[in-house]
Amino acid sequence: MPFSSLLASRSKTDHAKQLKDFFTVIENEQDKEKKNYEDAIKNIHKTLLALKDGLFGPRDGSSEPAISDVSQLCSGIYSQELITTMINNLSRVTFEDRKEIVAIFNNLLRRQVGAKYPAVDHIIQRPGILFKLIEGYENADIALNCGMMLRECIRVQELAEIILRSPDFYKFFDYVQKSTFDIASDAFATFKDLLTKHKSLCADFLERNYDQFFNKYRDLLNSENYVTRRQSLKLLGELLLDRYNFSVMTRYISNTDNLKQQMNLLKEKSKNIQFEAFHVFKIFVANPTKPKAISDILLRNRERLIDFLTTFHTDRTDDEQFNDEKAYLIKQISELKDTKA
Repeated sequence: MPFSSLLASRSKTDHAKQLKDFFTVIENEQDKEKKNYEDAIKNIHKTLLALKDGLFGPRDGSSEPAISDVSQLCSGIYSQELITTMINNLSRVTFEDRKEIVAIFNNLLRRQVGAKYPAVDHIIQRPGILFKLIEGYENADIALNCGMMLRECIRVQELAEIILRSPDFYKFFDYVQKSTFDIASDAFATFKDLLTKHKSLCADFLERNYDQFFNKYRDLLNSENYVTRRQSLKLLGELLLDRYNFSVMTRYISNTDNLKQQMNLLKEKSKNIQFEAFHVFKIFVANPTKPKAISDILLRNRERLIDFLTTFHTDRTDDEQFNDEKAYLIKQISELKDTKA
């Protein structure tokens, strides 16, 4: 059947079927110069716009789509497995059509029917959708599109949990160090959302996977990529100071290797790195129940630490909180007493 005939149908469910047929053409046709491939690409654009109009209403905002029509359209999308098809073909469509797919995907995720979110239930049954989006960070053309859809998914605790429980989560330790700044920053934004959006879930994840997670995180703090190092330090401070992560924080600040790493980061050339390291270092010093091994390191370095902190970021004269914290650390370190094992 000619593509023009397929497009002529006005049925809401037909839009989904039409789009699936057009995607099938570009999946199977490797020669992009052939007319049927070119026609399919053009018709994918037209059908995506029709699909979007069906979900959002006319682009001129003149009216709202009828609930029954939206319901019919969504049913067609799910029955045709169109979410999977669109994501699998994201790299094959145009830049503009990728944006349309992101808009459609995110709109579907937020749609509520009664107490349920059909798109969420659909993805829970097909977790490969999430893993395909994560894999998108390996393709520069679609990385940012996949990031936008992933962060929309992460807003839903059940979907965030699928990612955190999967080995695919650890791919982010590589993605956040990508040489392309935009992709690395986007991957870090997704990584941060996974670790902060759902407090209880994230705390449980960090406790259960403490060794594997922090062994990899230590590498981020030593990364040759300045932005990665700074962002990772800042996020570490946020994680350790979150009350939900109290047991994780206690374990982290009891480790002498972690203390040594932060002391080294305090001496970095970058003032921003120094400042973020300070906010992690202060947790070690402020801990009222320091293990002896931690106290011993601080004692051995007491004079040098006091001298260092006294002249540390003295230009921050207007930052009262920082100066109060610095004075408190100097006092705590100066009052440390040698204790027997």
